[in-house]
Amino acid sequence: MGDKRCAVVTGGNKGIGFEICRQLALNGIEVVLTARNESRGVEAVKKLNGLGIQNVVFHQLDITDSKSVENLVKFVDSRFKKLDILVNNAAEIGIVYVDNQKFKDGGAFMHVSDDNKDDLTGILEEPYDLGERCLNINYYGTKRVTYALVPLLQLSKSPRVVNVSSNYGDLHWFHSEELKQELHDIENLNEERIDEIIQCFLRDFKAAKLQENGWPMTCSAYKVSKATLNAYTRLMARKFQNILINAVHPGYVVTNMTSHTGILTAEEGAKGPVMAALLPDDGPSGAYFDKTELAPFTITER
Repeated sequence: MGDKRCAVVTGGNKGIGFEICRQLALNGIEVVLTARNESRGVEAVKKLNGLGIQNVVFHQLDITDSKSVENLVKFVDSRFKKLDILVNNAAEIGIVYVDNQKFKDGGAFMHVSDDNKDDLTGILEEPYDLGERCLNINYYGTKRVTYALVPLLQLSKSPRVVNVSSNYGDLHWFHSEELKQELHDIENLNEERIDEIIQCFLRDFKAAKLQENGWPMTCSAYKVSKATLNAYTRLMARKFQNILINAVHPGYVVTNMTSHTGILTAEEGAKGPVMAALLPDDGPSGAYFDKTELAPFTITER
């Protein structure tokens, strides 16, 4: 096992995560498909086996649970002795689709913006508890898994970390120039400050002060989670210069998370993360890919 390249994919039982597992396996990678729900994870591996793909195994993982993460690390260590690729795909969107049909009839996410937030009343809702959970999974859970697996990644000859992000993490969605500058200024940003920014957001979210303090107002927790994940990606790339660490927006994909709206299939959406996972040794690090193309972390207009 020591000579074979191996990968861990979080949230691998469905959607983009499942496709990432399939495509990596087809590239000859030994894949550990992880999922919070054991039966769904086992079924996903059986499905891949039925497609003739045998180099995928399941291991249960709840990225919000330190013990669960620790158990995964022990499994990877005992089976592979190192880790070559980590794809942080597990995520939550933090909203409730109150009226799915109206959401789809209104153009779905193509027409969700802070400018028409009032039109979304009764269609999309973002309860505080789901927003908090969204950040705990998308940002803090990803950090937990990454730090736990870094020692095994450092034993690889060509380690890669791919953080599945979103164009909703673009700093364009923030209305505070100060916040934009802080999250973009990687020279002066640190993880402690990111934590402070997240806690500030949660306080404002609970107090209904998002608008007055310049936060995104639609899918707000998700946008903050992905913007901070992008910043974390860049910090990690600077800290661990022997590991290629990048963020990837897979595109607008038809998945459960998008309420099965979108313009790309899960197979198409997986191409960007898989490409980043298989980058050559001289590939970029601390970068952001829009699907398979390099892109800036912020743009001026949407």
